[in-house]
Amino acid sequence: MAATSTHLEVPTDGLDRSACLGPDGSSELVSGVIGMIDGRWKLAILFRLFERPSWRTLELKRDLAGISQKVLTQQLRELEADRLIDRFDLGDKLPHVEYRLSRAGAELLPVLRSMRIFAALHQGNSIA
Repeated sequence: MAATSTHLEVPTDGLDRSACLGPDGSSELVSGVIGMIDGRWKLAILFRLFERPSWRTLELKRDLAGISQKVLTQQLRELEADRLIDRFDLGDKLPHVEYRLSRAGAELLPVLRSMRIFAALHQGNSIA
């Protein structure tokens, strides 16, 4: 009987498993993406940017009830460092900064929509 695998990238013939487990494997790459969106407010920020093309910092602060300015700034900087959003300084005399989804951030939308569908289908169910 042939060995089976529930992971499409894991060879079942005992050969090279780096496609899944190595430093450039599926597990490491997916963990990296999860790290990019991990944080109490990052998904909320991203979903707002999916909804509307650009937001000013103060608009985000008003819309995200309970977030402090310090945490908002930190989360925005991390999302920018991970290249999921772009920061545009449009300041004339007064500071005017807007945030928009980057190309990579826009490419993440279908993944997050799929995760939302999965969550809705399995809400309250144990996924073992």
